[in-house]
Amino acid sequence: MLNDDAQNSTGEPSAYQHLTVERRGLAAWVTLNRPEVHNAFNALLIAELHDAFTRLSAADDIRAVVLLGAGRSFCAGADLNWMRASLDFTHEQNVDDALRMADMFRAIDSCRHPVIGRIQGAALGGGAGLTAVCDIAIASDDCRFGFTEARLGIAPAVISPFATRKIGVSHARALFTTAERFDAERALAIGLVHQVVPATELDDAVQATLRNVTLSGPAGVQAAKRVAMTVLSLPDAEARDLTAQTIAGLRVSEEGQEGIRAFLEKRTARWAQADE
Repeated sequence: MLNDDAQNSTGEPSAYQHLTVERRGLAAWVTLNRPEVHNAFNALLIAELHDAFTRLSAADDIRAVVLLGAGRSFCAGADLNWMRASLDFTHEQNVDDALRMADMFRAIDSCRHPVIGRIQGAALGGGAGLTAVCDIAIASDDCRFGFTEARLGIAPAVISPFATRKIGVSHARALFTTAERFDAERALAIGLVHQVVPATELDDAVQATLRNVTLSGPAGVQAAKRVAMTVLSLPDAEARDLTAQTIAGLRVSEEGQEGIRAFLEKRTARWAQADE
């Protein structure tokens, strides 16, 4: 279990080199901790993010995960030394490297708990991909985003399933091919982020979102995420069955029964808590 002494979900102290994972109230806060290189990706950071989110998804003592970056930037993409090393990779080695990154993004995207992104400074390349896999992304108004890979003669291939699902094919085609950088207001307009606030209000906005999440039923929140992520990809008959089974299961559950009764009786549900 996670506890307030910054332990991971197995109860062992976190041994990550490029991440910190700590419990604050009902949430786990995962901080990219390479501020000297604007939290750029290397192989170890990718492996640590994959491990951390795999563990956190299985944790029963948290209700949400906040993903953030130490220092001035959220994540500025790929580390220069990591890119330099890739020049000597074979095709097969590059495939393996890309698959490890894809698995990392998928671990965050499929985390059982809602993932709230606290985005500041730069979110470029893979950093824009990280933004895309957050269920709720809150950005400071001075952020700069970009799917910048084409400027290097490559493409935002690994992040494309997540980013395209988030912003749609039209915006993906435009931003992937121009590789242009864009501001937080455009990120908001295309759906890459959900809220833009002054930098001085970023932490308050994250806390307000956490409060909303933790006032809701834990199982209801998890089911809501699953339905939102899957329902449009299913044939109509399967979507019909999934949604009916989901709501029926929740209505007869202890949590659902308590939530409905609390609403009808005009009181706070027993499981509702405001995170601090």
